[in-house]
Amino acid sequence: MEIARAAAALFVRQGLRATRAEDIAQAAGIAPRTFYRYFASKEEAVAPLYAAGAQRWTQAVREAPPALTVPEALRHAVHHTLTPGVGVSASSWEWVRTLIRLADASPALRKVWAEVCQASESTLADILAERLASAGKPQDNVAHPASAPQHLRFAAAVAGAAIRVAVESWSTTTSPPAGPDGPAALALQNLEALAGFDWGEES
Repeated sequence: MEIARAAAALFVRQGLRATRAEDIAQAAGIAPRTFYRYFASKEEAVAPLYAAGAQRWTQAVREAPPALTVPEALRHAVHHTLTPGVGVSASSWEWVRTLIRLADASPALRKVWAEVCQASESTLADILAERLASAGKPQDNVAHPASAPQHLRFAAAVAGAAIRVAVESWSTTTSPPAGPDGPAALALQNLEALAGFDWGEES
């Protein structure tokens, strides 16, 4: 993660194009050959930061109180990961804004961002399946599915897109990370696309 932070700091400070892999290695206190042992390109160096944000979101869905319905768990996760000061500090959100903007301008970095988002959707689908399987059942008796059914993969893709588009849309503005135009508010609006979705939960 230290390499990822060093790469992000350089990308934010001097831009993606002006930053070399060797610069990142130097900033991280490692040899260039060590850098290339972990990453094939300078763009891939920030993948752990993208992934950390995605993992916070999916983990928040997993850890949402069991009594919550799936839509409530999704909203709970938004509040706990996209609200400045709860999941990430307000100053860190400005880094997020810059890194997302850079991804929009760089095909190589956009590929890294897209791969992280796709992996997050797959993880979320399994988490949703686990929540639904465990609803009303003792944890010891829950059979965790090997893979989520098609309708949950679809729902996870929509929910993942709701978060991704919210963050991407916010990053193109100068709006503060909190408030009605922040990523959390935009994500909650986008999640309304799943209103009325049949989750198969018992009422």
